[in-house]
Amino acid sequence: MSKDRFVIVGGGIGGLATALGLAQKGIRSIILEKASRLGEIGAGIQLGPNAFHGFDYLGVGDQARKMSVYIDSLRLMDALSGENITSISLGDEFRKRFKNPYAVVHRGDLHQVFLKACQNNNLIELQTNSHVLDYQQDGSSASAILDNGDNVSGLALIGAEGLWSNIRKKLVGDGPPVVSGHTTYRSVIPTEDMPEDLRWNSATLWAGPKCHIVHYPLSGWKYFNLVVTYHNHAPKPVAGMPVTKEVVSKGFEHVNSVARQIIERGKDWKLWVLCDRKPILKWVDGRVSLLGDAAHPMLQYLAQGACMAIEDAVCLSEEMSNGLDNIEKSLTNYQNKRRIRTARVQIHSREIGEHIYHPAGAHALLRNQIMKSKSQDQWYDNIEWLYGSTGLDN
Repeated sequence: MSKDRFVIVGGGIGGLATALGLAQKGIRSIILEKASRLGEIGAGIQLGPNAFHGFDYLGVGDQARKMSVYIDSLRLMDALSGENITSISLGDEFRKRFKNPYAVVHRGDLHQVFLKACQNNNLIELQTNSHVLDYQQDGSSASAILDNGDNVSGLALIGAEGLWSNIRKKLVGDGPPVVSGHTTYRSVIPTEDMPEDLRWNSATLWAGPKCHIVHYPLSGWKYFNLVVTYHNHAPKPVAGMPVTKEVVSKGFEHVNSVARQIIERGKDWKLWVLCDRKPILKWVDGRVSLLGDAAHPMLQYLAQGACMAIEDAVCLSEEMSNGLDNIEKSLTNYQNKRRIRTARVQIHSREIGEHIYHPAGAHALLRNQIMKSKSQDQWYDNIEWLYGSTGLDN
């Protein structure tokens, strides 16, 4: 048994970020990944300035910036009328206000940045084919129990294995995730296949009754990320199931023809039924803690899932700055600093889905009127709480 390392369950962005943060403090770790290889599924993700604050802290800021696409605006369109409701500029004034840019990346590209940094750090060990079912602790150490019966032990254990975390299953015991009833379809297409009149350098949201469409460029403008979501009251979780274009189109017959082009151009669509969980007050048990989606899974509507995991990694690592004499207290401090902010993001993500992404009728007209009335400074004031944080404040 190694007495001087942390055990991290999950080799996604959150787990890798945690290992890098601990390494910054001179702390060894081992990452246990269930899959046979370390990689990342999914497509594009959006990164607010708070993510870049975290990248810099973790020592991967330069690499993350090199592979990011810097968009000009966040654009909201009415999916029925085709009207441009509002745009939030992400240019010089935005960067000056929030000290960092807003960008979009391919999730796999970002994962590779973190993975390479971990592979090049002699304080970090990576172990695949390691399916963690349970944990145990004895007051001086914590151990991950694998499906083959092996135990992997260390000073503490961090469960960062996502929505279906087995560490959470034991620590919190709150049952399966909450099914939102929202079905999301994702596709990535070459830029030349994107309609020319929609090749905008923005993260664009077409908001319609019980549905929405999002698109933005990726990977140096080689591709466009397409995400379309339909509130069809889907009853069960699904992740990454291939579907035909005809299946995707069924929920969008009523939207503007310009927006509907996006569905027609999509290829190799895959389906997810979105899930989250209610915020919780306690995700630490002695020397065991949750992090990222294992602690506070959220819907996609605020584009903050990866950002919150990175902030968690920064905060947890910083709590270890004063040494390892009282790990249990340090983990509790991390939890207490993070739980209100992450709860706010979880709740906002649900509310934005209802009131901005999917309203109909008078509700939609009210949304349009309110959002049209805001100046750029007012928008910046509204999002200061989110993008102005470093992950180290409450």
